[in-house]
Amino acid sequence: MPNVIGNPPSLAAFFEVWRRNQGEFLCLEGDRGTVRVTYAEAGTGAANFAARLRAEGIARGERLVIWGENRPEWVVALWGCLLEGVIAVPVDFRSSATIVSSIIRITSARALLTGPDLEPPVDCPCPVWRLTGVLGGGDTSTAGFSPAEPGQIAEILFTSGATGAPRGVTLTHRNILANLKPIDHEIDKYRKYMGPFAPIRFLNLLPLSHMFGQSMAALIPPMIAGEVFFQPGYSPREAAHLIRHRRISVMVCVPQMLDLLRDYILATFPDAAAPPRSRKWYARWWQYRRIHRHFGWKFWAFVVGAAALDASLEEFWGKLGFVVIQGYGLTETAPVATLNHPFHASKGSVGKPIGGVEIRIAPDGEVLLRGDNVTPGYYGDSSVADNACDSDGFLHTGDIGELSPDGHLKILGRKKEMIVSPDGLNVYPEDVERVLNAEPGVRESAVVASREGTREFVHAVLVLEPPTSPETVVKAANGLLETHQRIRGFSVWPADELPRTSGTRKLKRVEIAQWVAGAPVPARPAEGGSVEEIIARFAGRAVSPGASLEELGLSSLDRIQLLMELEQRTGGRVNETAFAAAQTVADLSHMQPAVDSSGDFEFPEWNRSLAARALRRVALPPILFLARLFAWVKVTGLENLRSVNGPVIFASNHQSHFDVPAILWALPPRWRYRLAPAMAKEFFSAHFHPKGHKRIERFTSSLNYYLACLVFDAFPLPQRESGTREALRYAGQLVADGYSILIFPEGKRTDAGELSAFRAGTAMLASRLNVTVIPVCLTGLEKILHKTARFPTPGPARVRFGKPLCLTGDNYTQLAEALREAVAELM
Repeated sequence: MPNVIGNPPSLAAFFEVWRRNQGEFLCLEGDRGTVRVTYAEAGTGAANFAARLRAEGIARGERLVIWGENRPEWVVALWGCLLEGVIAVPVDFRSSATIVSSIIRITSARALLTGPDLEPPVDCPCPVWRLTGVLGGGDTSTAGFSPAEPGQIAEILFTSGATGAPRGVTLTHRNILANLKPIDHEIDKYRKYMGPFAPIRFLNLLPLSHMFGQSMAALIPPMIAGEVFFQPGYSPREAAHLIRHRRISVMVCVPQMLDLLRDYILATFPDAAAPPRSRKWYARWWQYRRIHRHFGWKFWAFVVGAAALDASLEEFWGKLGFVVIQGYGLTETAPVATLNHPFHASKGSVGKPIGGVEIRIAPDGEVLLRGDNVTPGYYGDSSVADNACDSDGFLHTGDIGELSPDGHLKILGRKKEMIVSPDGLNVYPEDVERVLNAEPGVRESAVVASREGTREFVHAVLVLEPPTSPETVVKAANGLLETHQRIRGFSVWPADELPRTSGTRKLKRVEIAQWVAGAPVPARPAEGGSVEEIIARFAGRAVSPGASLEELGLSSLDRIQLLMELEQRTGGRVNETAFAAAQTVADLSHMQPAVDSSGDFEFPEWNRSLAARALRRVALPPILFLARLFAWVKVTGLENLRSVNGPVIFASNHQSHFDVPAILWALPPRWRYRLAPAMAKEFFSAHFHPKGHKRIERFTSSLNYYLACLVFDAFPLPQRESGTREALRYAGQLVADGYSILIFPEGKRTDAGELSAFRAGTAMLASRLNVTVIPVCLTGLEKILHKTARFPTPGPARVRFGKPLCLTGDNYTQLAEALREAVAELM
């Protein structure tokens, strides 16, 4: 059972409680491998990072900017800052280097902590550290760390990507604790019932630069010794796989992700559209049991935040038997103000105020909030906090709402002119207008929200000097704007001037927005049309084949939804690598569907179970003995393995089906039984694509596949089919579990012992997973069992291991050639 948090007097006291939890805390399953961190490791890492801050002379109250994607080290670094009293300044990883540089200067940050895939600003005025270096080092006691004062600033969170001088929301240690205490008090009522469901695992798809994302990763899960998983990207297919594979209990996301998942489920299980046959939850659960099986039996809830939730989405997932938990808050409320109870949710509302929060509805309907969780103010260029509340201490949210008789809050709309993108990021119209008005030929502009349901998009209304092209203006502006600020639609105002008030000359945005909403809608392209027509529906306007995808202003979630529509159009899975590399509409038009149109397949994990490993220990020795009767193997170069700690990648030339047994026999037992050979998925075509194959072919192919997986611990590696990213992540899981990988970079067997070109995939795998490569050279095996032979011919063979290599960089073709040369030198 987890340690009870109780009523901690400080975040440092909270830290001392959760670091004693047992088990895993944070996990990233990404393209660069799997990173897993236990509670003990996270506690040690945070203490070490706090000590590093002190050693670097970064004093309490000074600032550290954190700019990186979601990963365990991000959470560890945050806790290190909280322990030492250094103010963390999170920046959304999608922000440009220009925005990061601006925030560094505004806060006079002492250092920038950045992710491995981000390039720091060229003119960065402070030292740059990498998140990947946060973990490690010895155990550092926190006895020397004194708790921060409750009123001390803990974080400064800047508005998302404002192009002018942004202001940051300041949050104190008291603000954060005010959010934790009432939630922990509510959890405590159910703590004694958690045993059978532990550990509760969260898949967190919200950026850690958002306070809600932080709460659901660094703050709330430790209260119940929960595990938090991060996933790069927003693919609903990958999310569903991770939920099932890692037995996730709760997914934390923005509403648009629920929309993507709904489309994915409806495409995969059309019967999900059927109305429920009963109002009883267990009857609905049984009716839609295939969907529950797809997600895994442990998954039961979504926690949604950062943007408005469409009622139809809540109804759809509720119908299927899942709980949708939504709350309400702002960055200024650290971030939770109201929350729906998981077991007593009120549909259509954002819940009741958490303990210590007071809600008042102003005469004009605006929601006002007061409590210890409310920010003391905003951080500006003068380094002085500007007060955020009125004289009574109430925060004006800018949202319009109403309270039900039982205290549930319902949000009706927004008073502010701010636009909230589907990603949950804020877009300020003045920022976009500033960029538009600077473009040649633009007399003036107004930016309003265009709406599809509850989703909002940036729409520009332009007054132009003839013969200026609105398409040219929008393309140029989108090139200067942040991704979430980019213009998705535009209109040309029919008069010479936009409507303004007579006194202050402010834009009449309501009038402009009404005109946009009532303007004639162009005929939409027919459903199921060309790629250009599909993209046109996403962009809200006609597109040309040469149009770049960047200028269309599609967010990451939009791209995933576009990919799903393209898959429906092609009837097969789109190659995600080619999709990610596409630059223009024409690139997508010419992209062919992947060979694999059968949907997902599961990479084998059963073959690493205790029973499978035990059986392998018994079955492998006699099989290798039989192979030795035909292949008289001489082994050299084993001394090159003595100084190497696994896991590694063994990269070998490919001669015959005897290659894997020969290498396994040559390796010492400590390597032999922790080795996973890669085998071409296409070789087992009748197993993965049974349609069109005879029954005996399907049986033989399946038997060979399962025996290879069981006896040799092999796994399928797609060469021509889709699934490259999934294979890369599976390889990362193998490495994280301590398994070395055997791979044949030629991708085919030799004819007469010649060495063919190496494919770049092996180099990419080694570079991205950051593991050592051992070159392996085989000779003579093609004479023992040639690829055209049906039975082996006994003879001599040799296995030679080369010196370890470290392949780094992203020029995978060049790295593959260097690897080939290393193998060639061993021949």
